[in-house]
Amino acid sequence: MSIPFCKKCLLAEIDPEGVYRSVIELVDAMPEDKRCCSEEYGRRLGICRVCDQLSGGVCMQCGCYVELRAAKKSSVCPHPEHYWG
Repeated sequence: MSIPFCKKCLLAEIDPEGVYRSVIELVDAMPEDKRCCSEEYGRRLGICRVCDQLSGGVCMQCGCYVELRAAKKSSVCPHPEHYWG
């Protein structure tokens, strides 16, 4: 059975071949002092979710998995408008 593809979904929702699990393992392996808090992580993902550059959990501005980029405290939004602020 194939998983439906949704351009406006995050990896957590579509999980092709377990990519989401791999991304979350990378987030979990990130040193805690390098990760943003869960509230900031959720805020960033909320912004990514409505961005026109999100496609299948990937940012079309830079090609990253947004769940991974959003977790890193020092990351910035690569969109020219820098939506994360």
